[in-house]
Amino acid sequence: MSEELQQTIDVPAEDISASDCAADAVANPSGLPADAPAGRPDGVPEKFWDREAGTIRTEALLKSYVELERKVGSMVPMPGADDREGRTRLLRALGVPASAEDYRIDARDELVEPVPEINARLHEAGFTQEQAQLVYDLAADHLLPVIDDAMGELRASRDAERLAAHFGGDAAWQTMARQIKTWGQANLAGDVYRTLAASYDGVRAMHQLMQAREPSVLQSAEGSPSELDEAALTRMMRDPRYWRERDPTVIAQVTDGFRRLYPS
Repeated sequence: MSEELQQTIDVPAEDISASDCAADAVANPSGLPADAPAGRPDGVPEKFWDREAGTIRTEALLKSYVELERKVGSMVPMPGADDREGRTRLLRALGVPASAEDYRIDARDELVEPVPEINARLHEAGFTQEQAQLVYDLAADHLLPVIDDAMGELRASRDAERLAAHFGGDAAWQTMARQIKTWGQANLAGDVYRTLAASYDGVRAMHQLMQAREPSVLQSAEGSPSELDEAALTRMMRDPRYWRERDPTVIAQVTDGFRRLYPS
């Protein structure tokens, strides 16, 4: 064997390793084993990728697609500005009634009963039944207390004018008011006094009781048995002056009678 051929056969080990590595790099640029799973392609969500198999999870993908198609099929498309029919379909799907007359409002007070003009505005704005009811509920929660306060102040002002006229003028009424207050707080139960003091008729009733000096509501337990008899008090409650006319004097007599009959 010639010396040149022997040199060709006896290639150094380091030269063989370098050439083999270069060939492998061309055939497998990733450097991973040939049977290693492929990486997740761009655009494939993690939930649809099987890392172990290195493939797309077709069953999960198809299931998700069917669900998406079902949801899209049940959606109502957003109508355009001039699509009145489409807008009507959308409002019906949302729960808006066909007309303002179809609202069924549960009024919590006669002061906030349904008003056709208001219902028409709500319907025009696309309010559902629940939203329209909420409008009236909010009115009851926030407007009624304000209205009650305003009406109470108005009644108090008018009652003061009537009492001043009844007792002969503002000066005379102021003097009498202090006397009635002192007498009422000293001789009547607190709730009875507050009830009577809150109205024109109640103040006049206290004035009459004060003048009588011995009103039935002030008699002691040793007074007439009929005044402390429950049946008698029940008859007084059946009197129209108690339950219909709400006569302050009768109310005071019944209230104080039960208080004395059943002391706490």
